[in-house]
This record gives sequence, structure tokens and C-alpha cells, in this order.
Amino acid sequence: MNIEIANRLVNLRKTNNYSQEALAEKLGISRQAVSKWERAEASPDTDNLILLARLYGISLDDLLQTDEEIPKREPEEEKNNTSYEKDEEKKGSDYVNISLKGVHVIDKDGSEVRVGWDGIHVDDRKSSDKVNIDKDGVFVNGVKYDGEWYKENQHQKFPMAIIITIIYILISVFFNLWHPGWLLFLLIPLWYTLVDAIYKKNANIFAYPILAILLYLIMGFYANAWHPGWVIFLTIPMYYPLVSYFRSLCDKNKTENDDDIIDV
Repeated sequence: MNIEIANRLVNLRKTNNYSQEALAEKLGISRQAVSKWERAEASPDTDNLILLARLYGISLDDLLQTDEEIPKREPEEEKNNTSYEKDEEKKGSDYVNISLKGVHVIDKDGSEVRVGWDGIHVDDRKSSDKVNIDKDGVFVNGVKYDGEWYKENQHQKFPMAIIITIIYILISVFFNLWHPGWLLFLLIPLWYTLVDAIYKKNANIFAYPILAILLYLIMGFYANAWHPGWVIFLTIPMYYPLVSYFRSLCDKNKTENDDDIIDV
């Protein structure tokens, strides 16, 4: 991107009274990405150019032209140029766009997921949570979490249920996998309990019975191994005692090591 277009993006943003953070939130990207556009270090992709033009109420030609005065939005234009999300909400239908650039899905309630080469962007309208994962890091509601995003229960804000639902809709519509595609929903509790177990270093937190059910159903549906697949349920009463036993061994070894250090 040349410096003239970069300066134009700056002027358009300020003319429409947006901060870099507010614009990034509107587009579902990080503030750093907007900053790079305005410093001519990177260029918006086609999807973002379209969203910018729609947001500012101008055409793509006007957005990218550098030899004319920046057009100001008139009150009537402001009234007629509603946002893309509102249009989709009025339609009351799902929007799915799959291309070489990635997948763009908008649910009936306005929740949006964009998965592409630039990262993953999720806008959950029900919980008002926004998650952006790209090369600049992990952002939850505009806050950067880097590699520590899972701490202090922040991973609970990750809209895994929305992502699983959208994946289920996609594979069902395009591959007719309504059944047994619903098995994907069992991944939701597995995700949250697994992250909790890793962070708290306590395997008892992990929802192992749900994993056993998932494995049993997969064996049954795909290999017709309902029998002897049921044997997997016998591992459930063994899992938690084994975890507790190994935890006690670890705690014992830790205590002995601490005592040795004190003796020294």
C-alpha cells in the first residue's frame, strides 16, 4: 500500500470519528492491523476493503483513489448505509461464504466467525465477546493475552460453542453429515475441562466420562463396534483412582525433595 492511500485511511477514520481500537472492533481484527495499514506497512485484504467502504459509505473506487478530496458522509447516506451485520439480522438467515481466502459465516443472531489466512476472528453477539487470533497474538475483547490467554479462566470466554455450531452447520449443509456430525458438540465440555486440567495441573477436572462416550459412539457409528466397544466404559471407574494415585505419588516425591533441601 502506498503512503497516499494509507493517509487516506487515516483521514477517513478520523472523519468518521473512529479510534483505531473502535475500527478494529468493527472489522473484527486487531488494532495492530489497523495501525499497519495506516503506516503503509500492510494492505487490507479484499473483504476488509469492502467492509471499510461500506462502513464509511463510499465506493471502493473512492476509498482507493488518492487524487480527490475525501467525501464526507451526508445525513441521508448515514441513514441508508446500515451495517452488514444489521442487514443480515434483518434477513434472519445464515450467511456462509467459502473461498480460497477462508470461511466467513454469520449466524441468524448476528454472531460472526471468519477463518482465513490472516487468522481467526469470532464475534459472539449472545455473550458480547470478541476473539481475534492472528500473527499479532490472541485478543479477547480487545485485550492481548499472548501465550497466557488461558490463565485466570480467560479461556472460558473463548466461544467454542459458537465455533463448533458453525462447523456442524457447514459439514451438515455441504456434506450432509447432520448425523453423526452432532458428535462435535461433545468436544465443547472436553475443551474447557482439558484446558482447566492443564492449567490447574489436576487431571481429575478433565471430563473423562464424556471422552469415553464420544469414543464409544465413534466406534459404534463408524465401525459398528457397539460390542465390544462398551468395554471402554469400564475404564471410567479406573480413571479417577489412577489419577489420584499418581497425584499422591507426585505430591509425596515433592514433599521428600523439599525435606531434602531443608536438611541440606
